[in-house]
Amino acid sequence: MPDKPAISSSELGTLWLTYQEKTMALRLLEYFKLKADDEQAKDIITNLYEEVEHFIEKINATFQQEGAVIPVGFTSEDVNIGVPKLYDSGFDIMFVRLLNEISMGLHSLNITMSFREDITIMFKEMTAVTQKYYLLCTQYLLEKGLLPRSPYVSMPKSVEFVKDKDYLGGFPMNPFNNKKRTLNTVEVSHLHHSIESNVTGMQMITGFAQCASNEEIRKYFLEGAELSKSIIKEIREVLLESNVLSPEPSGGHVTRSTSAPFSDKLMMYCTSLFCSFAMGSNSLGTAFSLRNDLAAKNAAFMKDIFEYAHKAAKIMIKNGWMEEPPQMEERKQIIE
Repeated sequence: MPDKPAISSSELGTLWLTYQEKTMALRLLEYFKLKADDEQAKDIITNLYEEVEHFIEKINATFQQEGAVIPVGFTSEDVNIGVPKLYDSGFDIMFVRLLNEISMGLHSLNITMSFREDITIMFKEMTAVTQKYYLLCTQYLLEKGLLPRSPYVSMPKSVEFVKDKDYLGGFPMNPFNNKKRTLNTVEVSHLHHSIESNVTGMQMITGFAQCASNEEIRKYFLEGAELSKSIIKEIREVLLESNVLSPEPSGGHVTRSTSAPFSDKLMMYCTSLFCSFAMGSNSLGTAFSLRNDLAAKNAAFMKDIFEYAHKAAKIMIKNGWMEEPPQMEERKQIIE
């Protein structure tokens, strides 16, 4: 009897997806660590690079032990470290922070789909690493004044319960009752987070648009920047209706460079990954927002983001960049 069972389909799938994400992250970190002009930022990125490299090696070893082909993922051909800086003013840590936020969610979810002890432990270790570097990035940005905190509020002095259905009010669900209550702190937290992540995403994709080699892809990135801009604008208006100001990050500027540090393939995959994250965040925002108009707005955002992500998939397939995940056996073809 073998020491441990073969990996299951869900474990193979989650490891495959993790390999794609980690090899992409390694290429990005490889570029950022060489371009960092702040020693503290460089140390964070360099140390994270070594951690990510270690996990890629562990996934490789698992694939080899199981007799599975190692995916292509992203290689040294997808990064060009010899070009000028594409981003400035702390964008590297802002981006790494968001990448770790995405990874935290993915690794936590992957644990729930893993059964073999060594794979569960691997995802647990990845979760711990991403939490560690997310906190390091957050503290760095706060110290540098590049990350504004969410709005402050007076502390509650008594416990309150919802007294009537008007609490759920908002025009989309009831055109005869357009009364909207002031936002609660749970709703503000999701709205602030959405602005924060969309600002970083908009800066990232604007840089991608500047240096993409393919005209169709350049236009695609510009479309994404406009989508992020429109989401930021709508959320800001919702906050202002409740007299809430949500300051935006002040760093992360795109330079004037038009030389691509990354391949179009990597930039498309990165954008697709961020779209998946955005859809998940909007789903949570919908679930925890009790005002009907907020749920409707989040649903509209998800629709727009999904359509944008679907367009990315078509472009990647057209260019032969979408690596196919491992498939289940096609029993009909085998039998016939």
